[in-house]
Amino acid sequence: MARPPKPRRVEVMPEVTLFKPVGVPMRELDEIILTVEELEALRLKDLEGLEQEDCAMRMNVSRPTFQRVLAASRAKVADALVGGKALRVEGGNYRLAKRRFRCRACQNEFDMPFGTGQMGIEIHCPDCNAQAVQRIDCGGHGYGRRPWGRRRRSEE
Repeated sequence: MARPPKPRRVEVMPEVTLFKPVGVPMRELDEIILTVEELEALRLKDLEGLEQEDCAMRMNVSRPTFQRVLAASRAKVADALVGGKALRVEGGNYRLAKRRFRCRACQNEFDMPFGTGQMGIEIHCPDCNAQAVQRIDCGGHGYGRRPWGRRRRSEE
């Protein structure tokens, strides 16, 4: 019996889920389904410009698995663009990533999905409404190219 696939980690849920050629009614178009994790692979690799190893780590999959997801998503997008088809983003095997925070005022710990607030600056504690919150997952560090998102190695 085959092992069930692990859900892929997705940081951002798409706000727009349907793309179609202008001037053609949906009833006349073929539709291609792009899964949420395929869109996340495109976002990480092509939009954020990360290396495949970093993308795979952020999605919590192996590098070969990330490559397969990315190749499938690029093929679907190319087919939709060249063939004049509608592209719908839905479904897949994923889990939405969350960030963990602690309020410095009341020591309450809480989760928030990615994409809410800017680096924890605009986030308020749900218990005491204080704005003194600190991110506690990933050792207090975020991801990406931001200076606060990388740990520096000590000089030996």
